[in-house]
Amino acid sequence: MFFALSKTLGIMLLPSNFLIGLGLAGAVLLLTRFASVGRKLAIISAVLLAICGFSPLGNLLLYPLEARFPPWDATRGTPDGIVVLGGSIDPELSAAHGVTVFRGSVDRVIAAAGLAHRYPQTRIVFSGGSANLVSDDSAKEADYAASVFERLGIPKDRLIMERRSRNTEENAAFTKALVSPKPGERWLLVTSAYHMPRSVGVFRKAGFAVEPYPTDWHTAGPGDLLTFSILSVNGLERTDAAIREWMGLAAYWISGKTGAFFPAPDPQ
Repeated sequence: MFFALSKTLGIMLLPSNFLIGLGLAGAVLLLTRFASVGRKLAIISAVLLAICGFSPLGNLLLYPLEARFPPWDATRGTPDGIVVLGGSIDPELSAAHGVTVFRGSVDRVIAAAGLAHRYPQTRIVFSGGSANLVSDDSAKEADYAASVFERLGIPKDRLIMERRSRNTEENAAFTKALVSPKPGERWLLVTSAYHMPRSVGVFRKAGFAVEPYPTDWHTAGPGDLLTFSILSVNGLERTDAAIREWMGLAAYWISGKTGAFFPAPDPQ
């Protein structure tokens, strides 16, 4: 039920979808005796879409997510394992074209490959199945990720592919069951910087201690907080991503899947 709601209600509430729906509702009302209400809804929709698309709103919402965890400190020594969360490969498109098709978070794979070469004895776990609400067993992200890592020079015997997970909660649960981390082992968690707070919270709740390795940033820092977008589609994309992540943080916390609304770094 939680997964289904995240893929239906969660998507409907994204600013771009919600505001377009609001505008369409206003357009329909223009044809009825509630035309005045329809005009107000249409104006509100247009104004808010412009704010989400052109204003710094997306950056303002993304920055605290991306700044929550600092870059990983390599001086802490060689990790025992690296967990890479899915989201960088489109399994359905990959299956349709017979080649690996990447989407926005490809930095996760690139960063993990770089770490794998830096630490040649470290195990690499890729966790990702299919995040689509309706899918079959033929297209799983991990299946395509394996060949990508091999082409990047990572031997197959170092790779552990977790192909069942559909969301962050399942990433943590299935990966822990697969690798059985031992006390004292150090595992890196590689995912997008804005997704790191929720990911760390979920892994902590699952009893899997990880060290955050954020990547795939969407903001350059505080200087971006007042930067306007030239193309509205870019601003809408950042606003949608940020709102989706904040909604995810709230939903995971309320449902007990994390122990804090906004997980923070461990005290040093």
